[in-house]
Amino acid sequence: MAFIEPVTLEGKHVRIEPLAREHAAGVKAAAADGELWKLWYTSVPAPDKTGEWLDAALDMRAKLGAMPFVVRAPDGDIVGSTRYFNVDAVNRRLEIGHTWYAKRVQRTALNTEAKLLLLAHAFEKLNCIAVEFRTNFFNFASREAIARLGAKQDGILRHHQLLADGSLRDTVVFSIIAPEWPAVRKNLLWNLTRPR
Repeated sequence: MAFIEPVTLEGKHVRIEPLAREHAAGVKAAAADGELWKLWYTSVPAPDKTGEWLDAALDMRAKLGAMPFVVRAPDGDIVGSTRYFNVDAVNRRLEIGHTWYAKRVQRTALNTEAKLLLLAHAFEKLNCIAVEFRTNFFNFASREAIARLGAKQDGILRHHQLLADGSLRDTVVFSIIAPEWPAVRKNLLWNLTRPR
C-alpha cells in the first residue's frame, strides 16, 4: 500500500482531485488565464507543453509516490494544480508544491481552503510529522503566501537547482511540524471566515 493513496478533498471554495490525462484541456485553459507559463521563477505548462507537463506529473506519481492534483473552483472549472511530492514515508514527511492557480482565482479563499484541506489530510490522515513548502527565492508572492499559512522558514538552499534556461535557483524552504498544526489550522479557519 502506498503512503499516499488517491483522494478527493472538497470544501466550500475548492475541490481537489487526483490528476488524470482527461484533465489536459482544463489544465491548459487554467494556465492560459494570466499566461502563467511566462513567470520565469515558477513551472506552469505553456499551451504547447501541457502534454509533457502532464506526463511528468503522472510519472512522478508512478515512480516516486507523489500525488498530483487538479484544483477546481466551485463552478467546476479546473483553475490550477498542486501536489504532494518529495514523499518520505519512513519519516512521515512530504512536501506540498507545484502549486499554481489561474489569475481569476488568485488571492481568493480558494488557496487558503486548498491548503487547509491538504494540510489536514497530511497531518490527520497520513499522520505526517512535518510538511514542507519550497519556492524560488525570487517568487516573493509565494514566499509571503507560505508564511501567511503559518509555515516557518527553515532556510535557503543556495544554487539548489539548475533551471531549464541554465540559471541556478536558490530555494527557500518552509515547514509546518505536527505540534504547530492545531494553531495553523485555527488560523486558516479564521482566515476563511473573516470579512474581506
